[in-house]
Amino acid sequence: MKWAEITELHPCRFVLVEAIKAYSNNQIRQLEDMAVIQNYDNPQEAWDGYKHLHKLHPTRELYVFHTSRNDVEVVEEFFSGVRQRA
Repeated sequence: MKWAEITELHPCRFVLVEAIKAYSNNQIRQLEDMAVIQNYDNPQEAWDGYKHLHKLHPTRELYVFHTSRNDVEVVEEFFSGVRQRA
């Protein structure tokens, strides 16, 4: 689903999406096709949903956006350090 379709179906909502088709260009992640996993009124609930699903499926490319955004470009930041498991 394209971002324009998502914003039309879920106006003024927080959406948890999975990238189905995406590519990187100059450290910007371009999301061409997405699947809406869930939509929320509250940003904290959206992030809780993200954390829960990410913990179960860490390899899935998940994002939380508000549908008031015009686009869904994501700046890529690479972590080079030690991560501590909780």
